[in-house]
Amino acid sequence: MELLRTIAAPPAGAKAAEQPGRAGGDPKRRRPPPAEEPPALSRVVVDPTTGRRYCRGRVLGKGGFAKCYEMTDLTSNKVYAAKIIPHSRVAKPHQREKIDKEIELHRLLHHKHVVQFHHHFEDQDNIYILLEYCSRRSMAHILKARKVLTEPEVRYYLRQIVSGLKYLHEQEILHRDLKLGNFFINEAMELKVGDFGLAARLEPLEHRRRTICGTPNYLSPEVLNKQGHGCESDIWALGCVMYTMLLGRPPFETTNLKETYRCIREARYTMPSSLLAPAKHLIASMLSKNPEDRPRLDDILRHEFFLQGFTPDRLSSSCCHTVPDFHLSSPAKNFFRKAAAALFGGKKDKARYIDTHNKASKEDEDIYKLRHDLKKASITQQPNKHRTDEELQPPPASVAGSGTAGVENRQQVGDVIRMIVRGTLGSCSSSSECLEDSTMGSVADTVARVLRGCLENMPEADCTPKEQLSTSFQWVTKWVDYSNKYGFGYQLSDHTVGVLFNNGAHMSLLADKRTVHYYAELGQCSVFTATAAPEQFISQVTVLKYFSHYMEENLMDGGDLPSVTDTRRPRLYLLQWLKSDKALMMLFNDGTFQVNFYHDHTKVIICSQDEEYLLTYINEDRLSSTFRLTTLLVSGCAPELKQRMEYALNMLLQRCN
Repeated sequence: MELLRTIAAPPAGAKAAEQPGRAGGDPKRRRPPPAEEPPALSRVVVDPTTGRRYCRGRVLGKGGFAKCYEMTDLTSNKVYAAKIIPHSRVAKPHQREKIDKEIELHRLLHHKHVVQFHHHFEDQDNIYILLEYCSRRSMAHILKARKVLTEPEVRYYLRQIVSGLKYLHEQEILHRDLKLGNFFINEAMELKVGDFGLAARLEPLEHRRRTICGTPNYLSPEVLNKQGHGCESDIWALGCVMYTMLLGRPPFETTNLKETYRCIREARYTMPSSLLAPAKHLIASMLSKNPEDRPRLDDILRHEFFLQGFTPDRLSSSCCHTVPDFHLSSPAKNFFRKAAAALFGGKKDKARYIDTHNKASKEDEDIYKLRHDLKKASITQQPNKHRTDEELQPPPASVAGSGTAGVENRQQVGDVIRMIVRGTLGSCSSSSECLEDSTMGSVADTVARVLRGCLENMPEADCTPKEQLSTSFQWVTKWVDYSNKYGFGYQLSDHTVGVLFNNGAHMSLLADKRTVHYYAELGQCSVFTATAAPEQFISQVTVLKYFSHYMEENLMDGGDLPSVTDTRRPRLYLLQWLKSDKALMMLFNDGTFQVNFYHDHTKVIICSQDEEYLLTYINEDRLSSTFRLTTLLVSGCAPELKQRMEYALNMLLQRCN
């Protein structure tokens, strides 16, 4: 892997992105003449402090001051990427200061998606920086071979870049040179952010240095306008990276640097029609001319580009040079083969599912069908969502969600509730004639009475009282609506997974991933292990595992509430769920009541604890606040919370309609 700039030519169509190198100060200023050639490097290098001997291998890359080599520790046989800087190239104080600053910043960083700093030393001729060796080289090499990447690959790599970049920003470090050549890939196809030659500490706006530095095609408007680098400048570069991955060329590529800078300052670039709408929207948001309009890193991962599309758990090394085939690997295929057999048996579905890449056998068709349906289930589309003409298609019946289900419906909460689908324990969810158990009705009536009493008597208020309580209740962190086939699945904060099947039965897989609780009706529980399930439950256990695996691998938690289990409380299981065009309602056996709002990802959770009712509100930033209902009754609450409470009550009252 390369650490620094690579010797190889840049990807096709990306010459302007890689060849100009870094711009420093005035772009018109000529570069100084090269320093004299440093002395020849020895094959074996000795650390004068420790006495350890290293064998220098092939060149990996080069930069302005240094070359990068493979370097093997002759004692441990461990291979490093060694950045070797001749003293003659950093003879001036400001040049040496730059290297010392890079070492000082990088040596303190420890993150899965940041190139690991191992050691540094110097001898009479050179400075040596030993870094994590990444054998798959850089993203620039991959794009040179591949020309463009698929959307699943882009999601795979961007998730890791965002993870590493978020860590850097939390350490108050700006990278300032994000580009394909500085993303390195290790043997396991994991991405590492590297090359901290231009990295700097984040400074307050008024103290930021106004230097123009970075790679020309990735510079942001505010940097070119000498307003200084901020976190938003790294986000801009990330938008350029995403664009380049998908299209094989940077967004602001022109025939000359002056025109490139003009396009950047105006945020003027083309968006080809070949890009799908979510990708276009995310790129456009990251390349907003105003830094304040760019998304935060957490917002990027909550964007529909990530929520609505498939992201592989891992990539094969063949993806470095070949378009990937995202068919299932053998272990996954075996898992889905069992699930498909349990769900479909030998029956032929009326719908035909044809794999356009392979002529599938009947078994493969069933597996493909299962995956196809799940892909539909991962689309968090709601009926009122606005879509562009190029992506209009019949809406899927299945919807998946978590605390970040991506829906762009911005209508106000509190008007007429339009029900879409519902499910109830011990009943047939597809029939309008289903009757509720009287005990279930009493649970719902109790919650409705308490919530209505609070709303009818609380005073008007402009803000919510400052009250933070410690809680130990369970709540739904992830959910999948697959009721068009099997049922509604959810994951609790203690990692218990439950499914309320379409036939009215409920099954839970506890956090130990072994114990199964089965409820045919309210209060009637059978307990067995997943590996020794009674024959009549085997197919449902298979579906339960399937839901559990999908939510664990594909959905993110919906808030910051701690996972605290109170063993004194009864096991939670879902009595009823109901979806409107704006929200999802879930009612549990102990009276816990949760409503998730699609458009801003907020949640209202009501539960009883120590004989009093508590309300927890999770805002659009996934931050939670918990209040006693008696406190809200006396003090009132902010209008946005009151509107959500009113809508939640209306859903509860209309649950049978």
